[in-house]
Amino acid sequence: MSIDAAPRPDTVPLVPEAPSRRKPLGRAPARPTPVAAFHSISAATAVLLGLVAIGAMIHEPVLIPPLAASAALVHSAPALPLAQPRSVVIGHLIGAGVGYGVLAAAGSSPWAAAVAAGVTLALNMTARTPHSPACATAVVIVLQAPAPARFVPLLLGATVLLVITGYAGSRIRRTAVRYPAYWW
Repeated sequence: MSIDAAPRPDTVPLVPEAPSRRKPLGRAPARPTPVAAFHSISAATAVLLGLVAIGAMIHEPVLIPPLAASAALVHSAPALPLAQPRSVVIGHLIGAGVGYGVLAAAGSSPWAAAVAAGVTLALNMTARTPHSPACATAVVIVLQAPAPARFVPLLLGATVLLVITGYAGSRIRRTAVRYPAYWW
């Protein structure tokens, strides 16, 4: 039995397949240069330390875990919709509103916190403000029950500070991706 090098006529497709336009799956983005990585890490760390300093001066905790996640998005993935100012600021405010609403209606429990996170996600998607850390803001509010008169202004100020430092940080390094991709 011999192996033919040419395909048999009965197995040749009548129409050649179009070349695939899809990108290969499973490929991570290119590794950032050491300078770019250092810039992202130092800018995010600086803004988080700033939040801690503000909190120390006013004797209130300003740095909460969702804000650290927001800083990571703004400084390491500035082109993503999740990192845009509208999503960061409005997303956290929606999360706060939902958190306080669920806290008032259902009290403080892990079950209520889970509901608050889910409702926050749905409302953020509906409002075109996708920001996953905002779901964690709702959870923090339901589980910790901070006073709204103190917490909401601090949250608003912290999110605006994150956006401003993201903007400034992207202008300092000439080769950095410009932030934001859009304001509203």
